[in-house]
Amino acid sequence: MKNLKLITFILLYSAFSCTTNQLPEPFAKGEFKNWAETPPMGWNSWDCYGPTVEEHEVIANADYMAENLKDYGWEYVVVDIRWFVENDKAGGYNQTDPIYVIDEYGRYQPAVNRFPSAADGKGFKELAEYVHGKGLKFGIHIMRGIPKVAVENKLPILGTDGITADQIYTTELQCTWLRDNYTIVADKPGAQEYYNSIMNMYAGWGVDFIKIDDLSRPYHQGEIELIRNAIDNCGRPIVLSTSPGATPITAADHVKNHANMWRMVDDVWDTWHHFTNLIKVCEQWYPHIAPGTWPDCDMIPLGRISIRGERGEDRMTRLTPDEQYSLMTLFTIFKSPLMFGGDLPSNDDFTLSLLTNEDVLKMHRESTDVKQIFHDESKVGITSKNPNTGEIYLALFNISEEEYQNVGVDLIQLDITTSCAIKDMWLNLELGEFSESFSQKLKPHSCGLYCIKGNR
Repeated sequence: MKNLKLITFILLYSAFSCTTNQLPEPFAKGEFKNWAETPPMGWNSWDCYGPTVEEHEVIANADYMAENLKDYGWEYVVVDIRWFVENDKAGGYNQTDPIYVIDEYGRYQPAVNRFPSAADGKGFKELAEYVHGKGLKFGIHIMRGIPKVAVENKLPILGTDGITADQIYTTELQCTWLRDNYTIVADKPGAQEYYNSIMNMYAGWGVDFIKIDDLSRPYHQGEIELIRNAIDNCGRPIVLSTSPGATPITAADHVKNHANMWRMVDDVWDTWHHFTNLIKVCEQWYPHIAPGTWPDCDMIPLGRISIRGERGEDRMTRLTPDEQYSLMTLFTIFKSPLMFGGDLPSNDDFTLSLLTNEDVLKMHRESTDVKQIFHDESKVGITSKNPNTGEIYLALFNISEEEYQNVGVDLIQLDITTSCAIKDMWLNLELGEFSESFSQKLKPHSCGLYCIKGNR
C-alpha cells in the first residue's frame, strides 16, 4: 500500500458508524442556532501546546475547569490541531515524515501514543466520557477536506457504493500552511457521504464542539454547506466553529446560517498590535452579533502559553495587566466566544480573576445591542444593554502609546437623560452619581468597564 510508512491503519472504528441500523433523526433547518444561545466558553489546547497536546494535559485542564471555572459558565474542553499525528513537533508542524493514524475509510484517529484511551479503535470516546463526567463538554479540531493519504491509497468512503477518496478531491485551493488534506469537490458523488462519515464518527465519540480550519480565507462555501448538512444529520448537537480569519464580511449572511461562530482574524497572540488590529476588525461585525451565531475574536492568549506552542518560548503572557484587562473587556462586551488559550493549571490568581468576574460574565451572557460609539486614533468606546435589568454597559479604551487621556461620553449618547449610578465592574467599585457626561483618566493601553443604572 502506497506510503505505508506514513500511515497507521486502525481496522476497528466507531461503533456508532458501523453497528447501528437506525439512522439518526435530522435536526430542523436552523436548529443549530439553539445550541449556542450564549457565546461558547471553554479551553483550547493550541496556544499552550500547539499540535502536540497529550491526553494527560487535556485531563489536567478539564479537572481545573471543573473545579474552578464550571460554575462561571466555562464548559468546553477542546483538543486542537493534528491529534492524529504520532510524531508532530512544537514550533510548527512535522510535514517531513508525519505518521498519520487513519482508519480504513480515510478518517483520522487519535494517535494512541499521545491519547492512550484511544486504543482498540475507541477514538476519543473515553476521553469525551471523562470530560462529560466532569459536567463539561468535549471538542476537537480538524482541517477541512480529505486526507492526502486517503486519496493516495484510494480508500473507500463509508456510506457509498464503491466511491473512493481519489474520486472526490482536487489539489486546487489546498491549504498553504498545512498540507495534510486535499480540497473536497462539493458536488462530487461521495463528497457529502465523506463528511457524513466523519461527523457520524465524532457523534459516536461524544464530540460536542468542532473547530474546522482553513474554511474562511478563502471562504469555502461548498464545503461549509457539506459540513452543516453532515452535523444536522449526525444525531448529536455539535457546535460548529469555522477558522481562521478573516471571514469575508460579504459572507456574513451565509456563515451565520451555517456556523455557530466564525473567526474574524488570524491567530491573536500576546502583543498589543494584535489587540489594536482586532479592535479595527470588530467594527464591521457588530451588526451580526446574534444568539447562536457569534463573530469570534480567537482564543484568549493569557496565562501560561507556548509550553510547546507555535509562537515563541514557554512563558506567561507578554501582555501587561492593563493590556489583559483591555483584551478581556473587548472580548466580553463584544460577546465573542471565550476560548482560553493558556494552560489552566498554571494560572495565577490574577489570571483566574479575569475569568471569574461575575458582573463581567453576566454582561457577556445577557447583553444585547452591542455597538461601537466612537473610535479615533487613541480612544475607543463600546456599549451594550442588559434587557433583563435595564443596565447599560460601557467600555472605554485608551489605545494610545504614551499619553494618559480622559476618555468618556456624553450620557445622551447612551440614551440617558437623567442622573445615573456608575460602577467599575472590574474593580467592583461604586463610582457615584453622574449626569450629562462621564469620563475617566486612563493610562496608555488601559481600559475601564462600567455598569450604568439610572432612569432614561
